[in-house]
Amino acid sequence: MTEIAEYVDGLPNICGNEKLIDEALKQRPAEVFRPSSPIAFDRIRSACAIALHMHQPLIPAGGGDLASAEIISNLQYMMENQHIGDNHNAPVFHWCYKRMGEFVPQLMQEGKEPRVMLEYSGTLFHGLRKMGLNDVFDSLKTITCNPEYRRAVEWLGCPWGHAVAPSTPSQDFRLHVKAWQQHFAGIFGIEALQRVRGFSPSEMALPNHPDVAYEYVKTLKDCGYLWVLVQEHTVERPDNGRGPDLKHLPHRLVCRNAAGESISIIAIVKTQGSDTKLVAQMQPYYEAQGLSRWELAGKSVPPLVTQIADGENGGVMMNEFPPKFMEVVREASGSDTPMMNATEYLEFLFGSGIRESDLPELQPIHQKKIWDRFQPGDGPEKLARTIEELKKEDHRFHMEGGSWTNDISWVRGYENVLGPMEEASVAFNTKAIATGVSPAEARYRKALFHLLTAQTSCYRYWGQGLWTDYGRELCRRTLAILQQEF
Repeated sequence: MTEIAEYVDGLPNICGNEKLIDEALKQRPAEVFRPSSPIAFDRIRSACAIALHMHQPLIPAGGGDLASAEIISNLQYMMENQHIGDNHNAPVFHWCYKRMGEFVPQLMQEGKEPRVMLEYSGTLFHGLRKMGLNDVFDSLKTITCNPEYRRAVEWLGCPWGHAVAPSTPSQDFRLHVKAWQQHFAGIFGIEALQRVRGFSPSEMALPNHPDVAYEYVKTLKDCGYLWVLVQEHTVERPDNGRGPDLKHLPHRLVCRNAAGESISIIAIVKTQGSDTKLVAQMQPYYEAQGLSRWELAGKSVPPLVTQIADGENGGVMMNEFPPKFMEVVREASGSDTPMMNATEYLEFLFGSGIRESDLPELQPIHQKKIWDRFQPGDGPEKLARTIEELKKEDHRFHMEGGSWTNDISWVRGYENVLGPMEEASVAFNTKAIATGVSPAEARYRKALFHLLTAQTSCYRYWGQGLWTDYGRELCRRTLAILQQEF
């Protein structure tokens, strides 16, 4: 199989090999985990899954002058300024990024069955490599590529630049998804990419505008993803608008657009809010222990309790997670409540005769209100009018999407960042895509790298100030490249 380079012209290889990646994804094996899994799916009561999300943004902070500062990892900035705030945590963060490569082999050599899902943003990968922290990659390659350990580890895809789906232009979001796939293949190889089946959205953000949600799922399906992680508070049942009843079973996320088209993808529901304690203290295992098999389509199946948390942020993840993870893996291995990764679980579920069409249906939040008044197929103008009417009637109704943190808006108060983001996006589409510039060209890669970096959610998380300045500066650089080199 042809392998692709991790770097081209000093930049991560995030574009130019689209055909190769598409072909590789078409040729991947039907199952990746079940054939080597020792779990007796027909006999277990329940199972639990944890995912670790890892991210560091890239920032124009490598120098005193914002307009000319080198783009470096926020981790590098922390390492070089450990006297400021929480930056003293930087060396521990470095360890967090590689430590699963130490824990998994140790546990498997003990005869245990650890399981973990990993999601690392493209900006983090690039930042670590640029800092020369190659030990992180060596450690991760051991558990990703070594046949002895890889059944324990499932990588999840994500947007390359940690972009929030509801407020990132749909065409750019697709570029993020494809860029991550190519970058990941450059690091770990195409065979490893063929095993990536699930998608983890940044900030657990799910678009709820019908047209944006439809494009979101279409992007995931077109890029070969079989399932997506959703936060329970971002979805509703189509029949009553309430949250899912059987949260620990897979669902089908069905999205319809104004034109009347419909698309669906398997959804694994992550329960509760965002709290690193849930994973650090291995709460999914203890919750799963209190559950027994449930009925699905006339068959008895074990529920899967799923959680995701930052893998490095906060004292609980830095300090409490390692011993707790080891303790739970040792206790759960061989028990009737094992740890399982989501794709492994789905392979067993479908292997037992359950079909995707048997899964209960969900849709993004607030959509029932729309479908009660709007017929799919009535077109975007009528949809826009319906949404405006609903906003006037109910101040809680919005189309900003759902996230793990529904008290934070990714849109309100950030017009001064969203404006330049939109401008850079339009310019990229006009100058690079509409004119047919090859994604293999150096100028295309350079512009894309800056565009995707500028769309990182961090520039809209910390409120106005230095972070919004970073975001605007990256948009300015993107526009300058597009104006001068295209």
